[in-house]
Amino acid sequence: MSPSRDGSSPRPPDDDWLGTPFLTFTRQGPFAICTIDRPEARNALTPAMYFGIRYAISRVNADDGLAGLLITGTGDVFAPGGDLGQGGADDWMDFASTLSMDVTPFDTLRTSAKPVVAAVNGLCQGGGLQIALCSDMAVVSERATFRVPELFRGIADTYYSQMLARTIGPVRTRDLMFTGRVLTAREALDWGMVARVVPHHELLESAREVLAQCCRTAPAARASIKASLDNYVGLFDRIGMQSSLTGPEAREGFRAFKEKRSPEWVHADLRIDGRL
Repeated sequence: MSPSRDGSSPRPPDDDWLGTPFLTFTRQGPFAICTIDRPEARNALTPAMYFGIRYAISRVNADDGLAGLLITGTGDVFAPGGDLGQGGADDWMDFASTLSMDVTPFDTLRTSAKPVVAAVNGLCQGGGLQIALCSDMAVVSERATFRVPELFRGIADTYYSQMLARTIGPVRTRDLMFTGRVLTAREALDWGMVARVVPHHELLESAREVLAQCCRTAPAARASIKASLDNYVGLFDRIGMQSSLTGPEAREGFRAFKEKRSPEWVHADLRIDGRL
């Protein structure tokens, strides 16, 4: 029995079910493919979807028949981050709680024993970009775009400031985080945010080949290299970020997002129509 798109069917007892109708887990030979599939909401990630991606990683690591995981999206969107509107049929908790590291997949991606490749097919921002950054490799379509809008939502995302500063340097991190600018696929490649840019129609094939190459490396030696790289990236200010998520700026940022307006902290002369 398969889950319905509206989430009304019970959990299938013998299926690769990730706990939400908006993720699929398919097997192609030695690989699993986790597809973010919520086109009606531009693939916005609900709490259950965040957890489902985390579960997909753990599922692959526990399955001797699988060598690695590929994560991708549908249409022209990889993932725009969390669903601040909280309109998903599978929604069951407030969004601030979602960003607890007990729910989101970021640290699980960083520590995965088996290789994980993100095949970024389009728009990628917020939590979606964090998924790409925390994967072992990000192979992206020439159509992909990237953005870090957290500060416009009142969120002090110290995970981003820590990881991006280590990856692309503090100057470019300020550019991305303070202006919310959109980065093209070529710019992301030049900045060192992604590993490879490929023609859109070659994305999945190229990502599978990259994943195959990663899976051919020696697991124990690879784990040592991953540990070394993880230590270089370092830890972020979890306490400060958690405090931000429950603070007044984040609450106003969420309200402004839902109401499609500039937050109240923006000077009256600088407010624009629609969301920031």
